[in-house]
Amino acid sequence: MSQQRHGNTPGNAGAVPAFPDLPEATIARLPEYLRALHNLAEAGSDTISSEGLAAAAGVNSAKLRKDLSHLGSYGTRGVGYDVTLLIDQIEYILGLDQRRAVALVGVGNLGHALAGYDGFASRGFRIVALFDADLDQVGKAINGLIVRHVGELRRAVVDEGITIGVISTPPNAAQGVADDLVAAGVTSILNFAPCVLSVPAGVDVRKVDLAVELQILSFHEHRKASLTALPGGRVDQSGNQEAVGS
Repeated sequence: MSQQRHGNTPGNAGAVPAFPDLPEATIARLPEYLRALHNLAEAGSDTISSEGLAAAAGVNSAKLRKDLSHLGSYGTRGVGYDVTLLIDQIEYILGLDQRRAVALVGVGNLGHALAGYDGFASRGFRIVALFDADLDQVGKAINGLIVRHVGELRRAVVDEGITIGVISTPPNAAQGVADDLVAAGVTSILNFAPCVLSVPAGVDVRKVDLAVELQILSFHEHRKASLTALPGGRVDQSGNQEAVGS
């Protein structure tokens, strides 16, 4: 689903003058730029060229410059981008200038791993509540949080100021959890369950299906194997297999 964007004006100097209407592809790359910038800042870098930042983020420099121009950031010729300023700009655009409270529903194997991941805190998120329908899971402590029964979800969303819900339940339970999250006022959902959720307009859903990603990789493996088997197939200098003479 498309991102819902709201017009806000930042109050800090150097930020974009108005909330930009960014292309979806640009939005998807901003977290990669931010990760690279944080690594540069931790290494003591004050400035970075577009070529250096592009290489660190794994994109080409022309695409990076175009993406950052949407934020009103063009860098300085001969100097590059101010690392700290660019971090502030991207964090504002991504809404990370406020630490967002997250609820995680479903603490099976995947959910347990997500609940124990410490990396969310450094990216601007706090998992503040864990839920499960399995009474054997309720009451257990994971990463300092006690698993609550899913029946407490709606009240917790309000009490904890939760803005994002993460679903890692079996697929047959995911829609009911999504309905409860939406009814409680949550308008952003990250869905790890292998199913399609039906939600009202204005609710954003991002789907993460690990099996789908593996299937895509399987396609590439199949393609490479097929090209290798073709008469005259060859590997180019980048290591990609291609067929010749067809």
